[in-house]
Amino acid sequence: MTIKKVPFLTTLIALVVGAMHLLYGQPTEQAALLNDGWKFHRGDLENGATIATDDTKWQAVQLPHDWSVESQLSPTLASATGYLPGGIGWYRKHLTVPETPNGKTYYIYFEGVYNRSEVFINGTSLGKRPNGYISFQYDVTPYLRYGEDNVLAVKVDHSQDADSRWYTGSGIYRNVWLVPAEPVHLEQWGVYAYPTLAKNKGTLHVQVALANSTTSSAQVSIQATLKNPLGTTVAQRTTNASVPANDRNEIQLALDVKAPRLWSLDNPTQYTLETVVLQAGKPIDRSTVKTGFRTFTFDPDKGFALNGEWMKVKGVCIHHDAGVLGAAMYPEVWRRRLLTLKKLGVNAIRTSHNPQATSLYALCDELGLLVMNEAYDEWEFPKRKWLEGWNVGTPGFQGAYDFFAEWGERDLADLVKRDRNHLSIFAWSIGNEVDYPNDPYSHPILDGGHREGGFTQATFGGYKPDAPDAMRLGDIAKRLAAVVKQYDTSRPVTAGLAGVAMSNETAYPDALDIAGYNYTETRYQEDHKRYPKRIIYGSENRHDLAAWKAVRDSEYIFGQFLWTGIDYLGESGRWPSRGFYSGLLDFGGFIKPRGYYRQSLWADEPMVYIGTYPRQGRGPSQRASVDAWPVWNYAAGDTIRVVSYSNCDAVKLYLDGQPVSAEAGFDTVNGVHYWDIPYQPGKLEAVGLRSGAEAARYAIQTSGRSARLLATVDRQQLTRNREVAHITIEVVDAAGVPVALADDNITVEIDGPAQLLGLEGSNNTDMSDYTDATHRAYRGRLLAYLMTTGQAGAITVTCSAPWLSNVQVTLEAE
Repeated sequence: MTIKKVPFLTTLIALVVGAMHLLYGQPTEQAALLNDGWKFHRGDLENGATIATDDTKWQAVQLPHDWSVESQLSPTLASATGYLPGGIGWYRKHLTVPETPNGKTYYIYFEGVYNRSEVFINGTSLGKRPNGYISFQYDVTPYLRYGEDNVLAVKVDHSQDADSRWYTGSGIYRNVWLVPAEPVHLEQWGVYAYPTLAKNKGTLHVQVALANSTTSSAQVSIQATLKNPLGTTVAQRTTNASVPANDRNEIQLALDVKAPRLWSLDNPTQYTLETVVLQAGKPIDRSTVKTGFRTFTFDPDKGFALNGEWMKVKGVCIHHDAGVLGAAMYPEVWRRRLLTLKKLGVNAIRTSHNPQATSLYALCDELGLLVMNEAYDEWEFPKRKWLEGWNVGTPGFQGAYDFFAEWGERDLADLVKRDRNHLSIFAWSIGNEVDYPNDPYSHPILDGGHREGGFTQATFGGYKPDAPDAMRLGDIAKRLAAVVKQYDTSRPVTAGLAGVAMSNETAYPDALDIAGYNYTETRYQEDHKRYPKRIIYGSENRHDLAAWKAVRDSEYIFGQFLWTGIDYLGESGRWPSRGFYSGLLDFGGFIKPRGYYRQSLWADEPMVYIGTYPRQGRGPSQRASVDAWPVWNYAAGDTIRVVSYSNCDAVKLYLDGQPVSAEAGFDTVNGVHYWDIPYQPGKLEAVGLRSGAEAARYAIQTSGRSARLLATVDRQQLTRNREVAHITIEVVDAAGVPVALADDNITVEIDGPAQLLGLEGSNNTDMSDYTDATHRAYRGRLLAYLMTTGQAGAITVTCSAPWLSNVQVTLEAE
């Protein structure tokens, strides 16, 4: 479908990996996961790829693996990436491949290697891929020794450890697959589908790309079957095709569906598309994917509609790390995180500022979350990377710019081809803040005279004639947008603009179908009038109520993306600081006070929350914090401000069941209820009322001294196949009341077929060792990540701390 700005209407379908493929992002149905049995060597080697190299003493690792997060934090390292090192590493895996009579082709598929990787098989280089976020594969067939030991080696060169403004991780941090294929087979990402809707009928258009590695033309038939969520076939079609010798062919077919159920945020309905390739009547390749129907509408005056329903996009930006786990991708961890965000009213995520793992998009397809899929944070020139503190000190200029000219368009094309079938993706972002004033581009408008204004970020000294010319932005954006539309015309192209006033002087905004404004709410109204056909939204925004009101109260602004949804490593302040701490969720995925505040603005289900802090200063104060923690332990007589975040009509406050006599105040700037009261121990409760009746309740209670540990697990039954469980460990008093101020040092021991992946305290200033089995609680809590190891049996987890009673939890791997 052709992209149009007024109105902008798209209808699309997504293919996602089906069944067990959902967890792992399996590239084809025939692929075998190669995550076990790897050896790792930290540092460079001259002979790391050769067969004869003795790797018996190398470290045994399980993929996904991130060596940076396993390292020691140090104030001598770059704050940009969280005071953690990069470096060079080698991976090796031994594998045996049986010879087949029909001469199969074998590929090695990497979901992501950070970064500047080179892959070898039996000492022969297969190729290099500098971009650490792009999935890629190599044909290893010509170099295999069938029935013998084969050595797969990967060199990872992250010696430019400050090549990003945030934490990237280092190593093979996503899955690796061995993909067998017949001489005639589906190409990589070889099934693409999209729907059109007309009245009460949906048509699923399927494009099948086939490759033929033989010296003869191949005659095949393709059978496409579409099944509804109950498994009932709703459409089927078979077509014949010819694939030329040593060539490829793309086959088009269509499946009609009467009254299809639409994918939506509340009901993310997915169909199943089964594609079988047959030769001489025998199946030679197949693909099973999830799919669905839905429509998008973008309009410069009315905003955004999903399935014809106008709505606001309530989005958050996220990075790809998970605290102590680093960049290693575990789907169960992200499922928990995404579900928690959705509970707060979030309906969209922005993959700032790089592609994510395949399984993340599949989770969003399943759970009903929109995704803005972003490719780049910089193009042909590097940005400042803060080495000593955030936005202070002496900057560095490492980055990915040095391979952008050679790889930029190819990487973007591979991103779109890999992800274009995911139902959750509703826009492609080709860049973030590449127009940041004087970092690196400049324009005369940054100087005086005809200065337009509207900047909310530093311009670093006005116009700099020697800096790269901002007029280049339009040309690059046009090239990148053309790449996207070559492979997908069903979604808009966008970018996050940092210097909108400068970019407005260039062709950059016009190269976009929808324009993202970073922290520039003050320009919404002016630019809507000045550029009436421009579709505008907030691509990166503050958490304050004013920023949300600029969206909520302007029909033509379709949404915003908060910075950020989850705390992330890197972009740190001065030591000690692990990362950026503005998330709705902390490093461990627990809701922070500002998460509850956002829930009060975005969620429909009634909610109420209370937090507290000592009242500062004298005299009246109408400002109430949105970062108040749920603590009720103070000194007798202290004046405490109690704040409540709620979407209810009114909030009542009670202490030990009695109404609090203090008069309630309301902060109109933040939209927060508050009371200033003298501290008395007990149980403090807030009751949210709707239409005069209780709709929600929240309580905090004074605790005694720490007495024992309490542990809860998100599920008792696990599969033996490398499944991750979350164990929440809390410090409680003798009565079982959580001790919110506790910071006890907790040790976790595991007996049984499981391993400890990490302990997350979520404390941004805790720069201690994250590689062992002991860690300090933060705000009375610690999260343990546990993963099964492949065997069945009972798993006993023992949690202990000095002077406290221990606790055990038992799980079962089946």
